[in-house]
Amino acid sequence: MDQLDTATAKASVLTEALEYIQSFRGETVLIKVGGSVMEDEKNLDSLMADIAFMDAVGMKIVVVHGGGKAISKAIKMSGHEPKFVDGLRVTDEETMETVRRTLNNLVNPDLVTRLNNRGAIARPLHGNWIFEAKKIVEPDRGYVGEVSDVKIRAVVEMLDAGIVPVITPLGSGKDDHHLYNINADYAAAALAKALKVRKFALVSDVPGLLRDPSDPTTLISTLKLGDIARLKSEGVISGGMLPKIESCEDAIKKGVKKVHLVDGRMPHSLLLEIFTRDGVGTEITE
Repeated sequence: MDQLDTATAKASVLTEALEYIQSFRGETVLIKVGGSVMEDEKNLDSLMADIAFMDAVGMKIVVVHGGGKAISKAIKMSGHEPKFVDGLRVTDEETMETVRRTLNNLVNPDLVTRLNNRGAIARPLHGNWIFEAKKIVEPDRGYVGEVSDVKIRAVVEMLDAGIVPVITPLGSGKDDHHLYNINADYAAAALAKALKVRKFALVSDVPGLLRDPSDPTTLISTLKLGDIARLKSEGVISGGMLPKIESCEDAIKKGVKKVHLVDGRMPHSLLLEIFTRDGVGTEITE
């Protein structure tokens, strides 16, 4: 491909993106970042560039992040072994402090810095300032909670000021005001519902929903809510994908327009999913 062909191809991409940029200007989009994507410098920088681009073209961006691998590493460094029950971390008092310290002092500031270096204006927002949590009692995992209420005022004020809030998945106990660890997918979904965002994207280390988890070519590019029950019964939606899909389903029922499952290991997958006709992940709609 000569220089003219290359330039023409780039112009074609920008032209295709224009209608989406115009459509989403001023709209709120929530992006949940998690999985091994956060451990890979190249993938994380690509994702932060995508988010900064979306901010630059006038979208109101909210970021909710996990940090499971960093937390497990910190727990091991303290001489303990991470424990999980049904996929959720067992969080005693000591572990809760490790979770708080890792998320608030390590993971969150790193993401904020990366976004600011890309030209966005990002600021930290600790989840316990906005998420009210209630303890999950069955089974008892210690200080692990689910969202009981979301206070969106701080988020809305930051968005209106042109700031990208970067939010940790922590909550303040409804009854005891103790700090609680919240699954980041569930925290992000709860905030997406409260804000009634235009789009909710979950970026992780899976391509999307696959009919056969071992075969990336079986990606389901569009998933309708009416198909979810059948795919559950067929075993297509199972394991770690089950809570993701259930949180997405609930978000759409509560007013979120579209949800996207995006593979953060693919360079600029977020932009490709949102600003092109075909997309690269799974789009979930009503």
